[in-house]
Parts: sequence; C-alpha cells; structure tokens
Amino acid sequence: MSGVSDKQRITLQLDAHRVVLEVQREDEHYYRTATNALNERYKFYLKRIPNASAEDLWVYVALETMVGLQKDAFNKALEPLQKRIQDLNQQINETLEDINQIK
Repeated sequence: MSGVSDKQRITLQLDAHRVVLEVQREDEHYYRTATNALNERYKFYLKRIPNASAEDLWVYVALETMVGLQKDAFNKALEPLQKRIQDLNQQINETLEDINQIK
C-alpha cells in the first residue's frame, strides 16, 4: 500500500482498566463491540455479586465468554453432521415411500 498502515492504535475502557492496542483497521469495530459486551457482563455480575472483587468479576466474565465460544464452536462443528443426518433421513423416507408403493 502507499505508506498507509493497515494497523491503528485504539484505546478501550474495560471497567477501570484502560487498554491500548494496535489492531487491524478493519477489526476496530469488533474490538469496540467486544469491549461493550464485556463491560455489560461485568456490570451484570457486579449487580449480582456486589461484594466480589473486580478480579473475581472478570473471572466470571471470562468464564462465561469462553463457555459461549465453546458452544458456538461445538454447534458449528455439528452443522455438517446435521446436514448429513437430514440427507440420510430424506433418503430413508424416500425408500420407505417406494417400498409402500410396491406393496
């Protein structure tokens, strides 16, 4: 490219923590959206467990986030199997219909 960097420096605010990162320009929106989502979950746990330390609250947020990512990955891995099962069920139904027509 003509001397223009594909990266940019952004500053994110995660509760009381200020985070400065250098990210791909096209990814900035994802970082900001993720920051907003993490802050929302942090506030959720802060309301539910007001006496918890900030560290404990972030552990809850991290755990919840990772469980969500694992569920998404698992469901994505199942998609080809679900399609294959649908195809097999259709073949079975067609075969059964053919058998019933022969009778």
